Amino acid sequence: MTPSESDRTFAGSIPQLYEQYMVPLIFAPYAEDLRRRVLARQPRDVLEIACGTGVVTRQLAAALPAATAITATDLNQPMLDHAVALGVSRPVTWRQADAQQLPFPDAAFDLVVCQFGAMFFPDKRQAYAQARRVLRPGGVFIFSVWDRIGENDFANVINQALIKAFPADPPPFMARTPYGYFDAARIAQELLAAGFAKTPVFETVAARSRAPSARTAATAFCQGTPWHGEIEARRKPTVAEATGMAEAALAERFGGGEVEGRIQALVVTIEN
Repeated sequence: MTPSESDRTFAGSIPQLYEQYMVPLIFAPYAEDLRRRVLARQPRDVLEIACGTGVVTRQLAAALPAATAITATDLNQPMLDHAVALGVSRPVTWRQADAQQLPFPDAAFDLVVCQFGAMFFPDKRQAYAQARRVLRPGGVFIFSVWDRIGENDFANVINQALIKAFPADPPPFMARTPYGYFDAARIAQELLAAGFAKTPVFETVAARSRAPSARTAATAFCQGTPWHGEIEARRKPTVAEATGMAEAALAERFGGGEVEGRIQALVVTIEN
């Protein structure tokens, strides 16, 4: 399924809630994973696509030598503004950019990295072609995508709760976009169509997601992502009511107090 325009809109209260709740809940473990992968490559010039509020950027800034130039981009200026406001431990070039039309010259970077952004590209072949274009010969593109929603407990439980909450018109964002791009064969084909000649390497990376309460996890997903807009557009139940239903479903599945569930992603590495 193709992402809708609303799927790519992270504005309003979303950047703050995303950073406060979603980053520690599901993104931080994979940011550390990408940091290790990038560091092992010893790049000179790194481009990050879809940096969001900067969870990977901060990891790279702390780990890479000062001589390594880091450029971090995102389509959504509010997300980029929040990343800039949070700050990094060393200079980083921040720039608003669409992954499908990167504003950089050919062969400008020796590594391109993207955490959980590829699912949102309307034309993935075009975005991959742009990543290949800005890579130097022998450079590498490393990116992560979520595995199917059934392998990601909190998202799956909340998705099922919202299907029950909106039986006539369930909000489809999570299953359609963040957890809708997990087919390795499709990804490999689109990389090939984009001009990459080498075979991509796929690695399944499992981790654990923890939250201090079911309420925290429910708020993260229902209010810190574009799911918020989809729920709000349906008007009834309200966003607050839907969040409460998601909280109840999580508590029923994982119990009271701190909740813990599995998360799983695919990390893709391809050389230019």
